[in-house]
Amino acid sequence: MNKEEVSFELKLENAKGVLQELSNPELSLNDGMKKYAKGIELLKEATKMIEEAKLEYVSLQAEDK
Repeated sequence: MNKEEVSFELKLENAKGVLQELSNPELSLNDGMKKYAKGIELLKEATKMIEEAKLEYVSLQAEDK
């Protein structure tokens, strides 16, 4: 597994952790909003990684033809 795959996996794990933290009923609104923003950022980064991998895959498939 290369570094990018590990990084993607870690981003997803961190996003899951944020989701668990958000389910805590004792979390303040301010802290909840900060954690929510962090989770959204992690998911955006993971989505960008998926899109880049998809573009690379399509490029490689085009080279094979």
